Amino acid sequence: MSGFDPAWLDLRESADHRARNKDVLATCAAHFATRDHVRVVDLGCGSGSNLRALAPHLPARQSWRLVDHDSILLDAARARLARWAETAEETGDGTLRLLRDGRTIEVEFMQTDLARDVASVIGGADLVTAAALFDLVSESWMRGFVASVATARAPFYTALTYNGVETWSPPDARDGDMLAAFHAHQARDKGFGPAAGPRATDILARLFAAQGYAVTQDDSPWRLTRDDGALIDTLADGVAGACAETGLVDQRTIAEWRAARTEAEVEVGHTDIFAQPS
Repeated sequence: MSGFDPAWLDLRESADHRARNKDVLATCAAHFATRDHVRVVDLGCGSGSNLRALAPHLPARQSWRLVDHDSILLDAARARLARWAETAEETGDGTLRLLRDGRTIEVEFMQTDLARDVASVIGGADLVTAAALFDLVSESWMRGFVASVATARAPFYTALTYNGVETWSPPDARDGDMLAAFHAHQARDKGFGPAAGPRATDILARLFAAQGYAVTQDDSPWRLTRDDGALIDTLADGVAGACAETGLVDQRTIAEWRAARTEAEVEVGHTDIFAQPS
């Protein structure tokens, strides 16, 4: 999977955090409510946004392993988490110890290719988590991943998996063709086999249920207004670029659609899941 620009991750973080489904998040938090310590593995961690969103809902002592293939993103995560914390201390083994809102959070950073090995990465976790990841991986990869999580009997929480909904306002006659082309582009192999795209949440829910997990899921849409103008512009640029790469929409249509998206608003659908062993 190619790396993401830290600037893009920074731009979307506020929208991501406010979109998270509160009921699914509360179910995850309740599972750990009686514990004083939790070990978390965050897959495809990017710049650490998932930790910043989830840590306030977990016990007072936390140990995180942030995993990504991209060393630039891992460096960005270290720097951004240090700024986010009230205090941050580097230990001799490279762990970052953070204090924030009465919580002590120790963070380990791991660079690895999740397409090759995920079972060893999640070993010892009390919670396996990820955000905005699973629409980019294949059903085959998810099958192996879910089996590994189930073998460890670890709970699983993921947020912001794209579910295929994209509703622009004002609507445009070209929206349907653009969305179909975008989905075709999303289905390309990102290094994990043909990506599941909007099918990802249903696949995850089915696979975890087959392992005897109780699955809670609900929607977590971005609802972007003109106050989110920079994010909307970047999103529209990304959609236009992806559609151009497919060859399924002609360049004039793409240019006209992109021009029509100036000062637009949009809802982009996501779904969150918490799965716990029954």
